[in-house]
Amino acid sequence: MLQKLRKLGGNMKYLKYLVSIITAMSISSIAFANEIKMGRADWDTGYFQAEVYKQALEKMGYKVSGPKTMKPQVFYVAAATGDVDLWVNGWFGTHDGYISESKGKVKPVGNVMKKGGLQGYLIDKKSADKFKIKTVLDIKKHAKNWDSNGDGKADMVACPPGWGCEKVIQKHFDELGLGEFINPVKADYSASMADVISKYKNGKSVLFYTWTPNWTVGTLKLGKDVVWIEVPYSGSKAAKVPNATKSKVNLGFGADDIRPAANVDFLKANPKVEKMLKKASIPLADIAAQNLKMNKGEKSEKAIKKHANEWIKANQSTFDSWIK
Repeated sequence: MLQKLRKLGGNMKYLKYLVSIITAMSISSIAFANEIKMGRADWDTGYFQAEVYKQALEKMGYKVSGPKTMKPQVFYVAAATGDVDLWVNGWFGTHDGYISESKGKVKPVGNVMKKGGLQGYLIDKKSADKFKIKTVLDIKKHAKNWDSNGDGKADMVACPPGWGCEKVIQKHFDELGLGEFINPVKADYSASMADVISKYKNGKSVLFYTWTPNWTVGTLKLGKDVVWIEVPYSGSKAAKVPNATKSKVNLGFGADDIRPAANVDFLKANPKVEKMLKKASIPLADIAAQNLKMNKGEKSEKAIKKHANEWIKANQSTFDSWIK
C-alpha cells in the first residue's frame, strides 16, 4: 500500500499535467463547437450567397445551423432577440426600417454586393411601345390589357407580405393612387412569376415587380422582352438605367446594397466573424449566372450547394483571404 502511495505521489506532477491538457482540450472543444444560428431570405435568388457564406463560417471552425428560411420581418425580430445570429440577405435601404425597429440590437455589416440591388416595375416592351407607356401612371388608360380577373384593373405581381419591398410598393400606391387601376398580386412570388412568363409566351401583356440579380430578367430579357417603367415616387430619384422606357428614370426604389445583417451582441462576442463579413463579397455577375442555372431547373438544395462549391473552387484564393 505504501509503495502504491509513493508511486502515486511521484506521478502527481504528471497527473496535474494530464488534467491541464484535458481541461485545455475541453475548452478548445467548446470553442470549436460554437454554433452560429443562420437565417436566409425566403426568395430563392438569395440561397446561393447564404451557402457560400455558410461554408466560409464552417471553414473558420463554427458549427452553422440552418440556414433557416425566413421572411425579412421575421428575421430582424428573431435577430434582435438572439434567436438567430445573422443572414447575408439584407437589402439596404429597403430594410432600413427593420434596423430602426430593432433598437440597436441588429446592424448591417459588410457588403455582399454594393449597389447591386436594382428594384422596380417591368412591363412587356410590346405593350410599352404600342401604348406609349413611359410611367406606371400611363397604364391607367389601358389597364384592361393587364386585367386577368375582369375587375377592370391591371394585375401586377408585387411582393408577398413580410417582404421589405411590400412596404415600399404600398407607399407608391398611397402617394400615386395606383390602387385605382392596379391590383397588386401578393401571392407566392415564384409561382406568380411562372404565371407571368406563361402569359408572355402566349402573347399577353405582363406587369410585375422584380429585382436584380433575379432569374426573372434572365428568362424575360431586359430591353428585348421587358423594360423598366418609371414610378414617379417622391422618396426616390431618377437615374440612368439601361433598358427603361426613358433614358433617365425614377424606379421608385434606390439602388440597394445587399448586405449581411447580424445581432450586435453576437458580433461583439465573435469579432472574427464580423471581420470576415466585412471582407467578403460576391460579384453581381456571378450571382446572376447562378440564378439563371436555378431558373433552368438546378434549384434543389443539393444543386445550390454544388454551385457554391464550384464558385469557391473557382475563387479559392479570394475565399481563403476572407478567412485569413
